[in-house]
Amino acid sequence: MTATPQITAPPATGGAWSPFRQSAFTVLWLSTVVSNIGTWMNDVGAGWLMTSLAPSPQIVAMVQAATTLPVFLFAIIAGAVADIVDRRKLLLVVNVALAIVAFVVAAVVQAGAMTPVLLLIFTFLLGSGAAFIAPAWQAIVPKLVPRQDLTAAVALNSMGINISRAIGPAVAGMLIAAFGLVWPFALNAVSTLIVIAALIWWKPQAEPARKLPAEHVVGAMIAGVRYAVFTRPLRLVLVRAAGFFLFASAFWAMLPLVARDVLGGGAGLYGALLASVGIGAVGGALVLPGLRTRLGPDRTVMLGTAGTAIVLAVLALVPGQAPALLAGLIAGASWIAVLSSLNVAAQSALPDWVRARGLAIYLTVFSGAMSLGSLGWGTIATQTSVPVALLVAATGILVAVPLTLWARLGGSAQDHSPAHHWPEPEAAPEDQPATIWITYDVPAEHYAAFIALMQDQRRSRRAHGAYGWVLRQDAARPTRLIESWHEASWLAHLRHHDRVTHSEKALQDRIRALLNNVPEIHHTTAPRKV
Repeated sequence: MTATPQITAPPATGGAWSPFRQSAFTVLWLSTVVSNIGTWMNDVGAGWLMTSLAPSPQIVAMVQAATTLPVFLFAIIAGAVADIVDRRKLLLVVNVALAIVAFVVAAVVQAGAMTPVLLLIFTFLLGSGAAFIAPAWQAIVPKLVPRQDLTAAVALNSMGINISRAIGPAVAGMLIAAFGLVWPFALNAVSTLIVIAALIWWKPQAEPARKLPAEHVVGAMIAGVRYAVFTRPLRLVLVRAAGFFLFASAFWAMLPLVARDVLGGGAGLYGALLASVGIGAVGGALVLPGLRTRLGPDRTVMLGTAGTAIVLAVLALVPGQAPALLAGLIAGASWIAVLSSLNVAAQSALPDWVRARGLAIYLTVFSGAMSLGSLGWGTIATQTSVPVALLVAATGILVAVPLTLWARLGGSAQDHSPAHHWPEPEAAPEDQPATIWITYDVPAEHYAAFIALMQDQRRSRRAHGAYGWVLRQDAARPTRLIESWHEASWLAHLRHHDRVTHSEKALQDRIRALLNNVPEIHHTTAPRKV
């Protein structure tokens, strides 16, 4: 199972190790650590094998692109599916498919029949499985522990990924050097079986019955994208993510070539470099909470970005294994600082009903930037050299800082839990389009404040599926304003009722505080046939 950016939960009061009191969390956590160790071993084996099959920088960089491109292509579909189906069953099916592919890869490598094209295809297939696992796996974490332990559970998940990052590459490098290239691939296949066994053992509590029919996949995808488009805090996270990962991808894409061509090392050195990144990430995770408290999310991201630029410059300009290993430590700490801060901001913008889809969109931007960047840096390195590609990336990531700084990262103060404060609407055919009219009586002295708040209201309505939103003024009574919008169906409007959050209720309360009346609400649909 491929390591992916993890969700970050709201503040909680549980102790750092308290999630391990829950047997389900403990078993699944241990199985994912083992699986991620196997994934990192597979990644090291694939990157090193490609340096032997096709040592062109462009081809080697395509291994990284083949790993991340599936997330770009399939994450939104996966997020929609994870919000609709039984997540445990989804995880079981996908992990079984991954195990089959992993065993086939090991067999092909053992037979000496692997080619560059086959390696890229298998890497793409494994990445596709990871794309479908990530949103579902993130979404089950709140089901494993009490709410007060949720933050600690997420922190332990992040720690587990970084432990695997530290162990997997080092073990892979030793195995390749001592026993041959097949072993990282074979052990990755075995590690997937451990996750399957854990999921079979886990028996989650039954989900409460749905009040409304489940969404269709296409409609759920559209709803997730629409929410991202009309939710400013999430859009800002996506801008910052694209600006960082596009250039930071040079580190991951070029690292096998740095180990082999720039430093003249072997698989052991490559594994050691990746292990140093993992160790740096674990150390960064330990100091990050206090650092982020002092600096805030924006400055933490800037610090991590500067650290990444320094790493790229050191690898390009300071040849030597010791400086490269030190750069790996800095790279790990910088990577976790940026990744964690962006995840916190993304999580704070997402209510539960769209959580998997919103995080899937974040993963899409993450993987798209990583894939596009990997291909670009491979091309530049082919035309020039690996050090030149690293220097261009270091310059670009520094230039991106002032260009994206306007996209300020939000905090986690908003309450995105459902408010359920709207009265039950009238009954209507679920497939009929709906139009909603709301009349406001606005005193002249509050007119400007009302208009400003209604712009926030417009974005909120549209995030929930409204279209044709308009605010009109009564020509005969200037203090009377009428808000109206359409929704695709009465069922869509019922979902809107079910999803309005406490933060949106607070906005509506501020609007009502400006009025002389209780707003008059009218729902209209197509006339019923007699």
